[in-house]
Amino acid sequence: MPCFRPGRESSILSIMEIERKFKVKRLPENLDECKKNEIEQGYLCIKPTVRIRKSNDKYTLNYKWKDPNIKEKSAIQNIEYEMPLTEQNYKILFNKVENNMIIKTRYSIKLDDGLNVELDVFHGKLEGLIFAEVEFPNVETSESFNKPDWLGEDISFDKRYDNTLLSKFDKYNPKDFE
Repeated sequence: MPCFRPGRESSILSIMEIERKFKVKRLPENLDECKKNEIEQGYLCIKPTVRIRKSNDKYTLNYKWKDPNIKEKSAIQNIEYEMPLTEQNYKILFNKVENNMIIKTRYSIKLDDGLNVELDVFHGKLEGLIFAEVEFPNVETSESFNKPDWLGEDISFDKRYDNTLLSKFDKYNPKDFE
């Protein structure tokens, strides 16, 4: 759940991100009716993760890291800080990105249980790659999640689907993901 750090008057958002990633067997029906964002993102640093992102007309800087006291079993768990950027600052940081920019369309798909699937359709150097992420309010909900039939294998801990590593690809090859 999002929370603001006490004693700070800013728009820096700190959350514990709990998510699972899935292959996509087929695109869900009525995808064209879902909310979507055109995203480009790049990494200034991979460990710890420092990312810039443009999502439609919103610009952000994210800082993510793993708490060494948390043992991940069923879901990816990161502490994440997000802060807004101006377009001008985004453009300055854009020139400092390591590796390739990731370009994707993210569809937000509401599920009956109130959860949201973020389905990412990649473009550019990753054209053809599609996978989905589901964020959860807690680990227990992630463990009891009944995925829709259009979602496939859980790839949460498959490093090939880590965006920081995907930014190093010069061209997507489906055979690398079999």
